[in-house]
Amino acid sequence: MPLDSFSLYAPTRVLFGPGQLAHLHEQTMPGKTAMLVISNGRSTRANGYLDRTAHELTQAGVKTVLFDRVGANPTKQIVEEGAELARKCQVDFVVALGGGSVMDAAKVMALLAPQPSSDLWDYATGSTGRHLPLKRPCLPWVAITTTAGTGSEVDAIGVVSKLDTHEKIGIGSPDNFARIAVVDPELMLSVPPKFTAYQGFDALFHNMEGYISTKTNLFGQMVQLEAIKSIGAWLPAAVRDGANLEARTHVAYANTMGGYSMVVSSNCSQHSMEHAMSAYHPELPHGAGLTMLSLAYFGYWAERHVCDERMVAMARALGRPDATRPEELVDALHDLQVACGVDGLRMSDYGFAGTHEEALLLARTARETMARLFMADPAPTTDEDIASIYMKSFR
Repeated sequence: MPLDSFSLYAPTRVLFGPGQLAHLHEQTMPGKTAMLVISNGRSTRANGYLDRTAHELTQAGVKTVLFDRVGANPTKQIVEEGAELARKCQVDFVVALGGGSVMDAAKVMALLAPQPSSDLWDYATGSTGRHLPLKRPCLPWVAITTTAGTGSEVDAIGVVSKLDTHEKIGIGSPDNFARIAVVDPELMLSVPPKFTAYQGFDALFHNMEGYISTKTNLFGQMVQLEAIKSIGAWLPAAVRDGANLEARTHVAYANTMGGYSMVVSSNCSQHSMEHAMSAYHPELPHGAGLTMLSLAYFGYWAERHVCDERMVAMARALGRPDATRPEELVDALHDLQVACGVDGLRMSDYGFAGTHEEALLLARTARETMARLFMADPAPTTDEDIASIYMKSFR
């Protein structure tokens, strides 16, 4: 599709801004019974977000059943268990309260629950997915995000891991957008500095990858550049002082714009590469993995001079107004990592060996499981090219 053309379908009603959770009960709900999905951690309960959400749903006349088993990288097994609970309780819709993993899991539970097969991989792609079409419409779902990273509240795809085959695959449907999304930065004030940084860099790379992708377009570039500016200007402040609501709001804005970037354009292979990393090492936070790859990844494109003007524009958006060379984007990225305290991340700390064999395995896994993102790259790559980026990123 040429730069001056785009196709945009983003039907989610978004309630954005501080205090917006308190307005959830005023919205028209897609049913009277809901499965409320949260993580297996303590923060949603401890910070009062679960009670507040349950109160909003009660005010709206909705009864709920709780599913509280979603981990940091949602798995096929957990998604299938959630979908089974939704079937058993005959819920009308699903509510996700949490970060990107919870939203991804909940939206795929909403997709799977109505289907005749309870095996999620019947509807998955990748090397082991059976690629079957969905037989029935997805259940509606509502997103309430407590982090600023994935933009999952406004897109239609959830990423799920199959641990035994080391696959991490996006699964979705054109009718799998949330009916309502609440993006309330007040719910993000409790996110620790380290995870604020990881999530902020995830949001940054959604927009940066979209901006250099072959699917870039006028609408996407408007969204992406503004989001990149917001992250560059406000993420360090949010990391330094989590109670800075203004900084949290700007980072949350960039996060949601990153979701729209994925809807109207596409991520590139950096995201496929990280999914391969965390498929083999599920304890690796997604944003941390992306950060580890980013300097070598964008350095690779700078060296090939296939999108110089866009690289320079991003460098300027990240605070280098006089930038003229694509390499300056890599410098700006490094400065932002330093400012956010994540410049010392090491792949070796998460179990990576740093060998060429491992890098080539990761490269092949990335391409096999999420090939469509490689198709959005500024230029074609080989597995050896991708392996070289892993090798340069290793320490």
